[in-house]
Amino acid sequence: MLIDVVEIQKILPHRFPFLLVDRITGLVPGESIEGFKNITIGEQIFQGHFPDHPIYPGVMIIEGMAQAGGVLAFKSMDEEKQEDTKEKVVYFMSIDNAKFRSPVKPGDQLVYKLSVLKHRGNIWVLDAKAFVDDKLVAEAELKAMIVDK
Repeated sequence: MLIDVVEIQKILPHRFPFLLVDRITGLVPGESIEGFKNITIGEQIFQGHFPDHPIYPGVMIIEGMAQAGGVLAFKSMDEEKQEDTKEKVVYFMSIDNAKFRSPVKPGDQLVYKLSVLKHRGNIWVLDAKAFVDDKLVAEAELKAMIVDK
């Protein structure tokens, strides 16, 4: 399944400069998702992080993985409930065991791969990993909840 940025914006409330998923390239509802963000020097974050040595912040990588997880959660809902996504939002509950393995720089394509560890009701626990050129650059266990706005 391929979901482009226009469709992602119908699912998530995030917008530029805080929409951190460009495309979903794989999705198995209730199980896993894969997507990416192209990192460019035009990102506003590089004005301050760091002007002479641009490194994409780890917190932004975590947020991008969480956004991909939000798409997975919404796309895993029953068809009729998916119509209500405009009235729902995904809230972070916890970020555990976050590790940053290698810096991400302009020109990299950040690939997010998440799989469901646990799902009960509106609570999701996800194993999240981020890669550049098939090299693990970040990982975390994310817990989130779908709630009414």
